[in-house]
Amino acid sequence: MEITWLGHSCFQLRGKNVILITDPATPQQEDATEPSPLSKVNASIVTVSHNHPGHNYVQGVGGNPRAVRGPGEYEISDVLITGVASYHDDEHGKKQGRNTIYIIHMDDLVICHLGDLGHVLPEELLEEVADADVLLLPIGGGNSINATQAAEIISQVEPRVVIPMHYHPEQTEGIPAELHKFCREMGVETIEPQPKFTVTRNSLPAAMQVVLLTPR
Repeated sequence: MEITWLGHSCFQLRGKNVILITDPATPQQEDATEPSPLSKVNASIVTVSHNHPGHNYVQGVGGNPRAVRGPGEYEISDVLITGVASYHDDEHGKKQGRNTIYIIHMDDLVICHLGDLGHVLPEELLEEVADADVLLLPIGGGNSINATQAAEIISQVEPRVVIPMHYHPEQTEGIPAELHKFCREMGVETIEPQPKFTVTRNSLPAAMQVVLLTPR
C-alpha cells in the first residue's frame, strides 16, 4: 500500500486494486474555477469523519467513489471498513459534534484514521482500534487532540506505524511547533519528511515507527 498525505486530515491510500481517500478537503485556491487536485484521483471509496468544511468535499473526488459517512460496517471492493462513533471535542460533542473513527482493512493491513478526534480514547474505543497497524491521528490541538493526547493514545494502541496529521507544516519556517512538541512527546529525533510511505504486511517495522509525510 502507498500512503500519501494530501494535507489536513486527507490521505490517499493506494492499494493493489483500490484507491481510498479520507476526509477530502475543500480546495483553498482563490480561483474557484480551478478543479480540485482530488478530481484527478480515480478513487473507489471516500470516508468522511464528520460533516465540517475541510473534511467532507466528496463531490470534488474523481472516480465516482462510494462515500462512507458515519458509524457502521461497510464492505466495498474487498475493503472492510468499520466506523466507530466518537466526538470532535472533550465534552461529548456539545461544542463540535460527533466524529467517526475508521478502521480500514485493506491489502492485509489495518489502517486506523482517527478523524478530528477531540478526546483521549476510553476503554471501549481502545478495544476497537487495538489491531491497527498504521495509525493516522491529529496532533495540532484546538478542536482535536493535541500532541500530548496523541502520544497517550499511541502508547495505548501500540501501532507499528504512526503518521501525524491535522497540523500546519506550511505556517512556520523549520519544524512547526505542534510537530516539534509531538516529536518530543514521542521521544524521537527530527525526522525527514517524505512524499509518500509504502508499506506491506511483510515490511511493517518490528518497532513502532513515526513517519512524517509532506503534504501534496
